[in-house]
Amino acid sequence: MTEAEKAGIVKKPTKKETQKEVFEKLSGALAEYKSKLDGKKFETRLKKASKLFAVDIIKALKKDRKKRRAKKSSDKI
Repeated sequence: MTEAEKAGIVKKPTKKETQKEVFEKLSGALAEYKSKLDGKKFETRLKKASKLFAVDIIKALKKDRKKRRAKKSSDKI
């Protein structure tokens, strides 16, 4: 664990970074199906799926951050 993580300072991921990470993980997990489908179609569909997942992941992270902030502020009172 780095010093920034210990202090609670964590850089929030951008939508593009999250999308790229999801794309890499999905392409690795589904690599065996790439040969069965046309390579370009496979890539296009993975990009669409990673965009959808990235949006939901970012929303979930924002919601989690709001909960933690609310908890911190209620603990101070």
